[in-house]
Amino acid sequence: MEKEEKKNLNFIEQIIEEDLHNGFPKEKLRFRFPPEPNGYLHIGHAKAICLNFELGKKFNAPVNLRFDDTNPEKEEQEFVDSIKEDINWLGYTWSKELYASDYFETLYNWAIELIKQGKAYIDDQSSEEIVKQRTTPFENGIESPFRNRSVEENLELFERMKNGEGTSVLRAKIDMNSPNMNMRDPVMYRILKKEHHRTGTKWNIYPTYDWTHGQSDYLEGISHSLCSLEFENHRPLYEWYLNQVYVDGTVKNKQREFARLNLNYTVTSKRKLQKLVESGKVSGWDDPRMPTISGLRRRGYTPESLRNFMEKVGVAKRENQIDVALLEFSIRDHLNKIADRMMAVLDPVKLIISNYPEDKVEYVETENNPEDENAGTRTIPFTKELYIEREDFMENASKKFFRLTIDKEVRLKGAYIIKATSVTKDSDGNITEIYATYDEDSKSGSGTEASMRKVKGTLHWVSAKENLPIHVNIYDRLFQDETPDSDKGVDFMEHLNPDSLTTIHGFGEINLKHATTEKAVQFQRLGYFIKDKNSTEENLIFNKTVGLRDTWSKIKSK
Repeated sequence: MEKEEKKNLNFIEQIIEEDLHNGFPKEKLRFRFPPEPNGYLHIGHAKAICLNFELGKKFNAPVNLRFDDTNPEKEEQEFVDSIKEDINWLGYTWSKELYASDYFETLYNWAIELIKQGKAYIDDQSSEEIVKQRTTPFENGIESPFRNRSVEENLELFERMKNGEGTSVLRAKIDMNSPNMNMRDPVMYRILKKEHHRTGTKWNIYPTYDWTHGQSDYLEGISHSLCSLEFENHRPLYEWYLNQVYVDGTVKNKQREFARLNLNYTVTSKRKLQKLVESGKVSGWDDPRMPTISGLRRRGYTPESLRNFMEKVGVAKRENQIDVALLEFSIRDHLNKIADRMMAVLDPVKLIISNYPEDKVEYVETENNPEDENAGTRTIPFTKELYIEREDFMENASKKFFRLTIDKEVRLKGAYIIKATSVTKDSDGNITEIYATYDEDSKSGSGTEASMRKVKGTLHWVSAKENLPIHVNIYDRLFQDETPDSDKGVDFMEHLNPDSLTTIHGFGEINLKHATTEKAVQFQRLGYFIKDKNSTEENLIFNKTVGLRDTWSKIKSK
């Protein structure tokens, strides 16, 4: 049984279990999620959030939320607030809210100690010169002409940097011949005369991410620092920095890497997502086409569906490409269980029931969700004139067409069996009205023999007299290329799908007035939709979350 449990652990859990087995105190386990507040979180971050917070649950250990806010040029309070909102929405609560900027004084003092030990120096060269001197992993680097400055001179110049004088940087003195480019005297501090969203104008110099990240983990007592795989070659630098400040008897944090989430037809670079926002190609960070957590939320995704998706994807050591259809399956599967059913017609054609009383309004009863026995029922107004989907009628249909056609019976959902009799057309030959008769005794649930009759087709409908006009946003893939984020010598923006958003106008049943921006509903036979945040009573807007079935693979194969 113990072997079976170990087999079911992901490799990160196995590392932790092994550390505990080798004597690491369980009460000192501590994890963290360390976002940079320079944009909104995307679905790749959701994987890291779920991983760290689920580890916290599994091992009954605290999880910190720490903002690595080291670049005031790109960071804003708006991003801090959105990150906290996203994590809470996903269903997680952090133990402590911390900021790397809390440690600026400590990091500065540690940098002074490295200078005194001859392990850091001030370089007056430009960033272009520094990059050029690093050469390539296959040849030795070129040492900076300022590499061997005296301790006294470096301390004086570092003080000037702190005062905002000049354009120098502080570099760690490690190994210019290391095959790992991160070890070739990395920059630790640069001058940035920019107000910080938390520290104001106190600092003119800011620590780099690599210098800040690991030391912040250490100061917080993080036991396992989990990073995505692109940071694997940063680990030697992470450990070198840590060894310079480590004190015996404290927790020495361990960095381990896992494969990031790569979804096809999706971009998860914050820089590229920001470009989409700033260029106006999307309406904002929470545009429902965006892979941001806020965009997915606005599109109708649920936290449960994202957590279930991350569980299905798992935690791997190697990069792989995940089909976005798996994400869509996760939301479809969850919404099928919880979403109320509603009726809407998005490509309407009028249906007139000739033998139904002219001014009669009848309220028919139907279930809210057949998958949920506690969902209850609702009533819908039924009138002489209705709207049905245009594609649900064919004047001359084959025997395999099980929807409405002349002299053929279908049932209207929750209501009566009808038979089409004739149509009217405009001057271009387009059908404008369909005429039908109804069987008065065939009302669903009436208990009559006629109501038990079986017909092969059931159509959704909306009263033409009592309905809600709705605007519906239909979304397609934002990108046409399966891997728009890969380096193919082509700007990823060229892969944008010009038809990623289509807005159509239709009619919904009157119960849609109770729809909310927090919970999606199923438009019967059409898919799942959610009320948009910009919706008003006068202008009802719904966003399509996902269809009832996966049709993308069929579309791709055509």
